[in-house]
Amino acid sequence: MIEQEQAYALQGNTLYSSDDAKVGTIGQVYLDDVTGRPEWLTVRTGFFGTNESFVPLQDATLEGDVIRVPYTNDHIKNAPNVDVEDGHLSPEEEQQLYTYYGVSYDAGYQEQAVATDTTTTTQTTGTVGHDTSGPTTDDAMTLSEEQLRVGTQQREAGRARLRKYVVTENVQTTVPVTREEVRIEREPITDANVGAAMDGPDISEEEHEVVLYEETPVVSKETRPVERVRLSKEQVTEEQVVSDSVRREQVETSTDGTTTTGTTDTTTTGTTGTT
Repeated sequence: MIEQEQAYALQGNTLYSSDDAKVGTIGQVYLDDVTGRPEWLTVRTGFFGTNESFVPLQDATLEGDVIRVPYTNDHIKNAPNVDVEDGHLSPEEEQQLYTYYGVSYDAGYQEQAVATDTTTTTQTTGTVGHDTSGPTTDDAMTLSEEQLRVGTQQREAGRARLRKYVVTENVQTTVPVTREEVRIEREPITDANVGAAMDGPDISEEEHEVVLYEETPVVSKETRPVERVRLSKEQVTEEQVVSDSVRREQVETSTDGTTTTGTTDTTTTGTTGTT
């Protein structure tokens, strides 16, 4: 049987199943209303520890800092989902969990019934820290608080596309062109050219012809690559503020009409209902 002090020390440690698998992190310890003994613990499983399953401590074994229970990993994770906000298991919720794990509920009832007389006797002798709202467990109460667990997930934010298309534009440029023009050259008769001038009849008709050339612009096109374009991605990190409301427990003391309020940081300890 795991004692109360041992169970508290295991909060935050890893729970192992009968198939030697790590089930998850031990969260809360639930005490029996009458005996004050650790009866249930919760283990956080799933992504970021968002699921919390109840596991009985009746047949749990302690090996150093390792606690092991005689149930498989899947059996624990498929346990009935009991959402207890006030840190207390009702008798109906206990019976549902006992039935699922195959633990005798009557045996627990008999043990609690015997322990009730012992608790009553202790209270009449003036136990320090008597619990006025129920059976006395020990000389301290546990305060708890909720803490935010923040992570990130990836989702599609949009798509970027790169495409090319054809446009037509007019281009003007200047190109030099050359052409031939005709002109008449005259030269006087000299001793040097008199022979050529006298060759032929004295009076006659004659015609000379020359071919004139000119350049005209010729346009042609060629395709050549000018640059390469591609899409690339880069990661940009920015800070975003995430806010949510969390609850925490406070404690106050009252003496002779004076009330003092304080806070603390602890791990939740729950109780189970009396059968």
